[in-house]
Amino acid sequence: MRFNETLKALLGSFLLVCLFVFCLWALSGGGNRKERADAGVVDQVLHLANGTEPEDIDPHITTGVSEHFIQLALIEGLVAEDPKDLHPVPGVAKSWDISEDGTVYTFYLRDAKWSNSEPITAEDFVLSYKRALAPRLANEYASMLFHAVNAREYYNGEITDFDQVGFKAIDDKTLEIRLNYSTPFFLSLLNHHSWYPVHVPTILKYGAMDDRRNTWSRPGNFVGNGPFVLDEWKINNVLTVRKNTNYWDVDNVRLEQIYFYPIESLDTEERAFRAGQIHKTNKLPLSKIPKYVEEDAKRPPGEKLLLNTPYLGTYHYMFNTSLPGLKDPRVRKALNLAIDRESIVKNVTKGGEAPAFSFVPPNCAGYNSIHRLDYNIAEAKRLLAEAGYPNGEGFPEYSILYNTLESHKTIAEAVQDMWKKNLGINCKLENQEWKVYLNSKTEGDFEMVRFGWIGDYVDPNTFLELYTKESGNNNSNWSSDEYDRLLIKAGKENDQTKRYEIMQQAEKILLEELPIMPIYYYMSTYLVDPRVKGWHPTILDHHPYKHVYLEE
Repeated sequence: MRFNETLKALLGSFLLVCLFVFCLWALSGGGNRKERADAGVVDQVLHLANGTEPEDIDPHITTGVSEHFIQLALIEGLVAEDPKDLHPVPGVAKSWDISEDGTVYTFYLRDAKWSNSEPITAEDFVLSYKRALAPRLANEYASMLFHAVNAREYYNGEITDFDQVGFKAIDDKTLEIRLNYSTPFFLSLLNHHSWYPVHVPTILKYGAMDDRRNTWSRPGNFVGNGPFVLDEWKINNVLTVRKNTNYWDVDNVRLEQIYFYPIESLDTEERAFRAGQIHKTNKLPLSKIPKYVEEDAKRPPGEKLLLNTPYLGTYHYMFNTSLPGLKDPRVRKALNLAIDRESIVKNVTKGGEAPAFSFVPPNCAGYNSIHRLDYNIAEAKRLLAEAGYPNGEGFPEYSILYNTLESHKTIAEAVQDMWKKNLGINCKLENQEWKVYLNSKTEGDFEMVRFGWIGDYVDPNTFLELYTKESGNNNSNWSSDEYDRLLIKAGKENDQTKRYEIMQQAEKILLEELPIMPIYYYMSTYLVDPRVKGWHPTILDHHPYKHVYLEE
């Protein structure tokens, strides 16, 4: 009997080892661990780690960065982005005119086609915007289109005639967009996926226009207009795109395919990079950054592997302000003042990040916050006691929710420890897989949630409008009529100095009420194969793939 049990145990251990080896073998492409990245250089096939499994690739329902990285390959808007500094350049529109008062844009479309060979028309854009604003679709980014005349009113059901909204097809190749007021960043805004066109006949073929369950964005169904088209999508394995032969500028697209791998483990993707399986990691384990910094110092400029550049984003926590304790702004401020942001970036993240003492990142299109959150334990204790929780007594034991990633866990543990040590508050940690996490955040099913916000365009408005009442991404249950009023007022101001002064007033309200807890400003830190060319460091970490290629 004992012999049989021992044999079973040994057999079980053997099977586990075999399973582990098989997983490594599969991840490496079936045994070609050293060949995939090398072969990609020859065949112009780019292999990228892309973080999490995409929620979808429908540009009107997604909110994540990993989804947008894929959409950049599949869809092109009226304008595109310069590969070096992301300034707007002609996309589907070959040119445009802007009225003297800055409120009317007229776009002249080139002879471009959808991936199914159908011509792209101005009416395609009008119908796409109508879909993006459909209330039933529940597009969390619908507010991005509210700059257009009557877009807000249509979305809120105040008007039902879409002809009254500021989008008009003058003819097949001429599109007019009328804005409520001059919007200095409007052309850059058009590069956000909420403004991307979709092929409406394909959507209608697979369901209703405003049905989020529509399967039009699956392989075999998808029709786009970008430099690449969807080829294959194996859930939790890989999503592949191939060159779109119907793309208007296909002759200048050098890559044949791009493979996007949803690798959530930073250690796994770092190993995959070293093994020659991928050309670029999505991020890098915090513990490995010092090693690559040291090794890159010994490499010639053209052979360095680590890319570490500023990234326009703020890593922060969002509070559910409807809950006991968290509904009190004194408590939220106490939680903010009790964390040592400088210690977190120095001892935890270690990637060159800057501590976030305000919400909008510094020098965001020339905007610098004049308000500051300091590390002040004495004031934090005073505020918490004043709110009825002296030394944390009686404060609910809430959870910090984060999507599964080792770095999120490490940061949450540091915050947990600081609150316990400085305020006597206990909190729990809860992690969820990406799609479950997104649903929990969207539905407000959280107490405190990790939230990273990357600018959609280079302007402070992309951060401040996030916490307006109308923002689909504001799940904090906090809002301020005065805050919203100030941002609307700022949007109507053409003088940049005055506009920023109004925005400072709005950010002051946000940093007094604090439905959030800013922690640090992002750095873009990852490994990239030196053979990847046309890949320039940019503040939004966008890299237009039509300009990327591989070369020894």
